[in-house]
Amino acid sequence: MKFSEQWLREWVNPALNTQELMDQITMAGLEVDGFEPVAGKFSGVIVGEVVSVEPHPDADKLRVCQVNNGQETVQVVCGAPNVRDGLKVPFAVVGAVLPGDFRIKKAKLRGQPSEGMLCAESELGLSDNHDGLMELPEDAPTGQDLAEYLKLNDVTIDVDLTPNRADCLSIKGIAREVGVLNSLVVEEPGIEAVEAVHSEVPDIAVKAPAGCPRYLGRVLRNVNLQAESPLWMQEKLRRSGIRSIDAAVDVTNYVMLELGQPMHAFDRDEIKGGIVVRMAEQGEKLVLLDGQEVELTVDTLVIADHEKPVAIAGVMGGEHSGVSPKTRDLVLEAAYFDPITLAGKARHYGLHTDASHRFERGVDYQLAREAMERCTALLMDIVGGEPGEIVEVASDGHLPADRTIDLREQRLADVLGLAIDRTKVEEILTRLGLHIDKLLKDGWQVHVPSFRPDISIEEDLIEEVGRIYGYNNLPVTEPVGSLGLRPEEEAVRPVSVIQNYFVACGYQEAVTYSFVDPRVQQLIDPEREGIELANPISADLSVMRTSLWSGLLKTVAHNQNRQQPRIRLFETGLRFLKDGDAIDQQPMLAGVVVGSQLPENWANGRRAADFFDVKGELESLFRLLGIEVQFLASQHPALHPGQTAELVRDGEHVGWLGTLHPQVQKNLELNGAILMFELSLNSIVSGYVPNFKEISKFPEVRRDLAIIIGNDVAFADVERVAKKHAGERLTALRAFDVYEGESLGEGNRSLALSLFWQHPDRTLNEEEVHSLFNGVIDALKEELGATLRS
Repeated sequence: MKFSEQWLREWVNPALNTQELMDQITMAGLEVDGFEPVAGKFSGVIVGEVVSVEPHPDADKLRVCQVNNGQETVQVVCGAPNVRDGLKVPFAVVGAVLPGDFRIKKAKLRGQPSEGMLCAESELGLSDNHDGLMELPEDAPTGQDLAEYLKLNDVTIDVDLTPNRADCLSIKGIAREVGVLNSLVVEEPGIEAVEAVHSEVPDIAVKAPAGCPRYLGRVLRNVNLQAESPLWMQEKLRRSGIRSIDAAVDVTNYVMLELGQPMHAFDRDEIKGGIVVRMAEQGEKLVLLDGQEVELTVDTLVIADHEKPVAIAGVMGGEHSGVSPKTRDLVLEAAYFDPITLAGKARHYGLHTDASHRFERGVDYQLAREAMERCTALLMDIVGGEPGEIVEVASDGHLPADRTIDLREQRLADVLGLAIDRTKVEEILTRLGLHIDKLLKDGWQVHVPSFRPDISIEEDLIEEVGRIYGYNNLPVTEPVGSLGLRPEEEAVRPVSVIQNYFVACGYQEAVTYSFVDPRVQQLIDPEREGIELANPISADLSVMRTSLWSGLLKTVAHNQNRQQPRIRLFETGLRFLKDGDAIDQQPMLAGVVVGSQLPENWANGRRAADFFDVKGELESLFRLLGIEVQFLASQHPALHPGQTAELVRDGEHVGWLGTLHPQVQKNLELNGAILMFELSLNSIVSGYVPNFKEISKFPEVRRDLAIIIGNDVAFADVERVAKKHAGERLTALRAFDVYEGESLGEGNRSLALSLFWQHPDRTLNEEEVHSLFNGVIDALKEELGATLRS
């Protein structure tokens, strides 16, 4: 928010210099980002009057002018296209110094003497405009010092407001703050209702009341838009960073800066039928005031007539309905638009306007009528016109609700660390525009005005009191609080244990965006529909991830493009799934392995990591966590058939392990075999509570057997059956050999197993072991069709 210091002092004038004023504003929470003089440094420039203009005898583009400096008439040679008889202009007399230490001296231009210089705005550091001389009003006093006449002893202050302080995006809001800080009365301009002189009213229909709870319109007939805005208005706009365009636009911008209410003026003749506030229809297009044509989306609130859209609500008007010097009748608009409905719409169309900046942060929903009256009165003073009645369409059910908040005196003292006198607190709240509805036994019941949408809870009121009282006046205290230990389930392992495990295994932790490319996600997880973002950063980050693989594979591509052959990455984070109208956020663990199993050195070859390497690392993780997980052959659309395992715990799916599908790998332009896993964190972090178990002193008994079994029988089934029938004294079961050959028959393999038994209290006898061993053999034959290999 840029504003002129002099303009602010017209409202409230504290006994502070510029630096003190800026420091005070900053300490109140409205950080001053910078300031700059409103004009370049110059001297010796006065108001001059061009008495006569004659062509230069020896130069086609030059003119010989007689200029009155208030005391005498001197000759000046000028080449500006707009110089003419009777024009009042800035006149740099001989001896004047212009910005850049440019001194004016007597000179001859193509043989004609010139005593001074007629100046453009750019030559005085007022703006970048150098198309012609700066034209001053006809009533400008000839001979008066220009800096004094234009009140250029002024600075533009730039306040960097936080998004919640939309109430300070106006001179009125800043003045209110300064008045409170200095206990001064704010002198607001008198705004009175303008009496209607004709009965014409705009036809207004609001079909989207949730997005536009209040809309006001008024017809102003027989205006003269060829009349220029007064210099004082142009200067205030310029010093606030807004360029003067025409009287109608200047006045609406002026009201926006003064009161904080963005407004718009339509050419009534270009409005067909009436005004309709509605959501845009798919495929509708609109040419904006800046000449840009946009295709509107269905979530965009628009102002339309009975034929087409004429403006993007709260952002920018359309070109064909905008005012021009030929406009005779205006339709003035003042409205309250819902900030959520407008959020991000300007950025979606590549725009950022003063209006959208304010509406997105929240405009006072009670301000529209006051702004309409102020705008009408200013326009009538400048361009004339005949006003009609104000038409207002409002939906009370969609307007923000009144807020009443209880402020406790003890809570105020506890948070600020200081007990402030009740009278002082009441004075601060009242000056801020907050109304004390009721004095309570332990505090105050405070009604929040419509211009402060940021105040909603008790702590907001405490902050208001604290910043106005002065943060630097609050005592320095150390916070005191009890830090109780939170109970944690011993069986639940913290995620840090998993992260440390993978780091120890040579993985690097990755953190990728939760927003991913929809094309990549469709390849990875085609069975789930991603949640689209309303305002994506870019097209390749437009949906929420349903799998962590999307981001990890993009990271693999990034590394491979930089000649990194060995990549081992893991990530813990959320995936986002649709659950009806809700979003289910699930914590996940995922990893990718590419390249060799071990770093290359003299002792290790270049053996590429394979499925069983990663499977072994996961099995070690599960043992660390104290859980049992089965690896079952399965299929996944993103994984290689025959190299895919579904991970199951207690009959429930917990994740996937496998090799990336060749077609997906080709589409993503990745190199080498890529092994991937993804697990649900909630399903694996809960294990068991460790219990002490005494080590047996008695010998362990081992028995080996080799069975012939079908290739379609998984080792997990063999292990399950063997453990089930081996008795409770079985301590281990290991497979130590696998063989396939023609002698076994097609579709068969030989599997050699070792079984270990040990009793904690005594030595097992041969009969016990033999009975258990035979029971395992019989069970394998009966349940899995295995045969002993002789």
